[in-house]
Amino acid sequence: MKFIDEAKIEVIAGDGGDGSASMRREKFVPFGGPDGGDGGRGGSVYAVADRNINTLIDYRYTKKHQARNGENGRGSDCYGKGGDDITLRMPVGTVITDLDTGELIADLTEHEQCVMVAKGGAGGLGNLHFKSSTNRAPRQKTDGKPGERRMLKLELKVLADVGLLGMPNAGKSTFIASVSNAKPKIADYPFTTLAPNLGVVRVGPSKSFVIADIPGLIEGAAEGAGLGHQFLRHLQRTNLLLHLVDLAPFDESVDPVAEAKAIVGELRKYDETLYEKPRWLVLNKLDMVPEEERAARIADFVKRFEWDGPVFEISALTGQGCENLCYAVYDYVSAHSDARRAAEAEDLASDVRFRDEQGGGAAQSQE
Repeated sequence: MKFIDEAKIEVIAGDGGDGSASMRREKFVPFGGPDGGDGGRGGSVYAVADRNINTLIDYRYTKKHQARNGENGRGSDCYGKGGDDITLRMPVGTVITDLDTGELIADLTEHEQCVMVAKGGAGGLGNLHFKSSTNRAPRQKTDGKPGERRMLKLELKVLADVGLLGMPNAGKSTFIASVSNAKPKIADYPFTTLAPNLGVVRVGPSKSFVIADIPGLIEGAAEGAGLGHQFLRHLQRTNLLLHLVDLAPFDESVDPVAEAKAIVGELRKYDETLYEKPRWLVLNKLDMVPEEERAARIADFVKRFEWDGPVFEISALTGQGCENLCYAVYDYVSAHSDARRAAEAEDLASDVRFRDEQGGGAAQSQE
């Protein structure tokens, strides 16, 4: 199936039905009075996150989604039937934005999370509501309200703990296939990966993390070179970036340091926040470097790249160094998750509303 991570759609909620201006007509009841019912409400449009869907392809070709209108009210105090709602199922990680105003409507981060994206119109009132002591036979009624109509932008950002960054043919797909359950396409030509791949890396019982591989970047991606930098959005939710570098390119004229700096430059052009995200340097294809030259080549790269962060030396093909890297990544991701949960608990404890409730409960228990 083709991977689609962006789409624009129109959602139209149903209009409310009109109220009825009806009079009760019954044998032996000459002055029956008003009995017009209300119109039914219009159907609403909902977006629901579904972990079994991994692409927005359904919305690339079906642009218009409309709920049913409510039925009009009828006599004998009969209310009109409400319009049926419609549900749009989307991948977990979809961000929904109003295309006209730029308003963020929803960020679907959990399975079965449900959000209303267009509200149906209210039904009109029948003449039954307008009777009074001075108006025994009202002819007034109200029309139903129109439903909301919106143009939406759907943007999929995959949910992963770790993201892979690097030039085409840096070995990202080989690495994710080596350490996880992912089965990406692997070949010896650039841009083999055309869509993001997700893999689960298991380092022990109940110990795992999710890793994302995106198509490679090249210099000038911000201007549209290669596949552009549109796939970088899939790294925005990650806790850690692994910058893979080909330490032994086939073309000897290629400078790995220059390529690594180009990647960092493209990252900064795309998003300053993403550029500031924790990043580790992973020097790949160690098996292609003669053993007696490895230490010198690694030291030279780190020096010229002016890197003072964590450095890992691996061979994704043979698995050398991959296990240690995965354990280190798991420890980092786990610690980051624990710290985030602690911060959330601290924020909850410091919230005035909850503190008052806890204080009130304590006071009651003392009494």
